[in-house]
Amino acid sequence: MTEQIQRKLSESKTARWAVLALVAFTMLCGYFITDMMAPLQDLLQTPVDGGGLGWTANEYGKFTSAYGWFNVFFLMLIFGGMILDKMGVRFTGVMATSIMLVGVFIKWFGVSHDFGGETVSIFGTEWGYPLLVASLGYALFGVGVEIAGITVSKIIVKWFKGKEMALAMGLEMACARIGTGLAIGITPLLSRAFGNSISMPIFIGLILLCIGLISFIVFVVMDKRRDVEDAAAATGEEEAEEPFRFGDILDIITLKGFWYMALLCVLFYSAVFPFLKYAPNLMINKFGIDPEWSGVIPALLPFGNILLTPFFGNLYDRKGKGATIMIIGSVMLIFIHCMFSIPMLDNWIVALCLIILLGIAFSLVPSAMWPSVPKIIPENKLGTAYALIFWVQNWGLMGVPYMIGIVLDKYCITGMVDGKPTYNYMIPMMIFTCFGILALCISLLLKREDRIKGYGLELPNIQKDADIVLAEEMIGEGQR
Repeated sequence: MTEQIQRKLSESKTARWAVLALVAFTMLCGYFITDMMAPLQDLLQTPVDGGGLGWTANEYGKFTSAYGWFNVFFLMLIFGGMILDKMGVRFTGVMATSIMLVGVFIKWFGVSHDFGGETVSIFGTEWGYPLLVASLGYALFGVGVEIAGITVSKIIVKWFKGKEMALAMGLEMACARIGTGLAIGITPLLSRAFGNSISMPIFIGLILLCIGLISFIVFVVMDKRRDVEDAAAATGEEEAEEPFRFGDILDIITLKGFWYMALLCVLFYSAVFPFLKYAPNLMINKFGIDPEWSGVIPALLPFGNILLTPFFGNLYDRKGKGATIMIIGSVMLIFIHCMFSIPMLDNWIVALCLIILLGIAFSLVPSAMWPSVPKIIPENKLGTAYALIFWVQNWGLMGVPYMIGIVLDKYCITGMVDGKPTYNYMIPMMIFTCFGILALCISLLLKREDRIKGYGLELPNIQKDADIVLAEEMIGEGQR
């Protein structure tokens, strides 16, 4: 009877897809908040007497880079991975979501108060209190959402290992992209509905994230029940998995395959997420789109992921070719950003086509990259491995937006309109193109390493029943 109960939950399709829906919704809420300031860049740079905050592109870059401050410099993400492997997905997920809530509240408080116009000098740089407080809140939120990301990845491995793992990861990423798409597409409309308010969209995101926490708590109840049933069904003959040790970090970082995966991650994501932070402003300055609708075309990128990422994930599950998929995505990335950098290609139809192509590329690489990590790293070290990869990624998510902001202010200003600068985005797009070229080189090295070490990145994820495999081999022998 116990075995039947165990199978009803642990082996139940309904249960594992319900788990995926719950944790994916939490990540949707997180990514909605992550990207909601991007379409408000034009309003943020509007002078204070015009209803904005009067930030420069450099200050906007500082705020955007804050996402990775604590993760990179205080190693919070790596500690989060260790906590995940020590304490499990339930404790870590609730902790991460709670950290997100606190961070969003601080960010909202910073943006909604002017603090009397006071400033403070940090390392020789002047910071207005709204910018500093909002950045600290965003940095704390970044800790929560990144730890939540690695936690959800390990949850999917736990519930979908040997099954539709890449499809599940693809669907989870698709839900996260819905959050990004909603943030980029509707935040300007929310702002306009509340009198060009910057703080109200953030407050709405805070409420949404509270619902996301409740969703994760429902998952906690299901996962705890599964563990109880697994323990009851265990015969005691199965060998327990070796627990994580701090020395295992050395085992991870000495693998070439790990570093290729981490470098591909930071290069590819640095060419996409920071681009999205500036994409609405690019639409205004290069393609002449009205600020209120500047997020519509960039929003097509994450919405395109909704169908394509699960499709490519399912393809990887059934057909394999993970390393090849990453190479194709990198080639597409180079072409797209190169086209964005050409000044005379300034028609909105060009922007639309390139964003659609970027959505395809952004569906290809992550759908193959994240399900490939468990093929390289043992499961008891998986939380720390994901944390290390996300830590490397956060260097790009922190540094690239800040760098782009500096480049825009120093080299790309072409004039002033209504007290706000206008920009030529050719140099930033060339920088993103270079990231694509480096990503292609790393993906080729990863495929070579897979061929040497036999990780199985080119093999399907779905494990066939032994009887089916034997029958197929017999059929093959008969045909020969």
